[in-house]
Amino acid sequence: MRRRTTPLILSFILLVACGAAVGTAEAADKVKRTTECQGDWLPATPTAPDIMNGELEFLDLAPVKVGKNVNWRTDPYRNRSWSMVFHSLRWMGRLVADYETTGQAAYLTRATEIAKDWVADNPRRGGAKASPYAWQEHPIALRAPALVCLSKHVSASWLTGSLAEHAKMLSDPRLYEKGHNHGIDQDIALLGIGCRYGNGSWAGLAVKRLTETVKLDVDSQGALREQAPRYAIYVHQRLKVAMDGITACGRKVPGEITRRWESLEDFISHSTQPNGFMVPIGDGGADVRPVGYDHPKKTVRVFGNGYVYGRTAWDKPESAFYSIRFGPGQKYHGHEDHLGVTYYAQGRDVLVDVGFHSYENNGYRRWTTSPEAHNTPSVVGAGFRNRTATALSRSSIGESRQSYRLTDRAYGVPRTRSVLVNHEEDVMAVLDTVPKGSRVHNLWHFAPELSTVSNSGGRVVVKDKVGWKATLVQVAMPSCKPVSGLEVVRGRQNPYQGWVSPAYLQKQAAPAVVSPASPHSLLTVVVPGTDKPSLSCAGGKVSLETSKGAVSFRVSGSDLS
Repeated sequence: MRRRTTPLILSFILLVACGAAVGTAEAADKVKRTTECQGDWLPATPTAPDIMNGELEFLDLAPVKVGKNVNWRTDPYRNRSWSMVFHSLRWMGRLVADYETTGQAAYLTRATEIAKDWVADNPRRGGAKASPYAWQEHPIALRAPALVCLSKHVSASWLTGSLAEHAKMLSDPRLYEKGHNHGIDQDIALLGIGCRYGNGSWAGLAVKRLTETVKLDVDSQGALREQAPRYAIYVHQRLKVAMDGITACGRKVPGEITRRWESLEDFISHSTQPNGFMVPIGDGGADVRPVGYDHPKKTVRVFGNGYVYGRTAWDKPESAFYSIRFGPGQKYHGHEDHLGVTYYAQGRDVLVDVGFHSYENNGYRRWTTSPEAHNTPSVVGAGFRNRTATALSRSSIGESRQSYRLTDRAYGVPRTRSVLVNHEEDVMAVLDTVPKGSRVHNLWHFAPELSTVSNSGGRVVVKDKVGWKATLVQVAMPSCKPVSGLEVVRGRQNPYQGWVSPAYLQKQAAPAVVSPASPHSLLTVVVPGTDKPSLSCAGGKVSLETSKGAVSFRVSGSDLS
């Protein structure tokens, strides 16, 4: 029999509910919110109820049950990033922050239990329960602010003692990551402890080091030397945290930090494609969407630390966009992508970077960082030299057309790539040249949304699901003879080829064009929007017909113009 709720009972339920709500609000009002515990450093997952239930979700991986008595050697995915987040204790800080906003005393109690248990089980000099990740430099830097947050509500010798030990480690020059985003996190952490306990030497050291690190990590143009544009977003956000911390500590923010922080916005904006997603260069996923950054007036920008970015217009998803890599040899979060290009046209990804999969030391990760995972040329039969610098030796920047020449000796002999991008009648032309007597081949990675329509006569035609098409044409120069034997690879496992990583720990089969070995000079032309571009050569002039009209350019030695 279904029970009916009488008006009297309903009133009682509402009264109790309202009383509980009022009680919670009153409890929250009695808790002081602190700058140390509130902020965007807090994770979205796990939530406070998840943590109270003993379930931790990091990195969009399935939640892990850790229970009340946490085993700090837990490593369910054999994933270094998961373990780093686990030992950062930011998720413990989530409980303290929610205690401040809700007044739920159980949240603070559980946060205290978690932190105290971590301190007991992870002595700095190790032990049976200690995790090898516990005292690595980055978890230390991320964990310290969470412990400082807890200290605003908990006074205990085990907590102050642990924070002093953290400060000692953060002050150690042997562990400091100068000129790197980890160094910025270390400075934020040391500054926080120093200000919390009135230790001027710790706070002063943090500000001094931060100034030096920022000048190294962010150049005067705003380009990040870590060779992955998406880290510019992280550095920009963390520098804002650092600057707020310096001000809250009663100190003046050094002008150099402010200037470099502001300059990062320009780099972030230029690194963003017309579809709103950041171009996935280096350890940067294709799903990163910068928000809240004003774009500059210039549509083309050359950053001396190794990036060329160009577009036809801002705020138009259908506009064209391209990137070119050069500069210092590979380091930090960079890949071996020098001379590599990407191309976005007519509202679509055309030529793409394979992207970022994870930091795990496995075959697929190693492939994604190699030259074979980028749109690059190679010298056939020559060994690749890691970390070779590439020079941008020429650039010509017009309103509707830009061209560049890049060169290096990554294969022991000079390899030169000239890139020409024509707007309105969308075309990207790339000329790869090696010394006479050497042979060159190159790789072209198409977006995973594209599938192969045909491959013959030096032409590969691809299309998307709605029937839009693009064509890659390849000819030997100076003969202008079509290159036969182009191979389209999709989803090959051994060796890896024909893959794209659209997001963290994801990979998707995508067409990759592998050219055969060709003597001396190889011209590749990508024409979006058509499957029938006519191409002809006469006296060094290349003419072709696009979906929007005729385009011509000149080939002179190793130059395009």
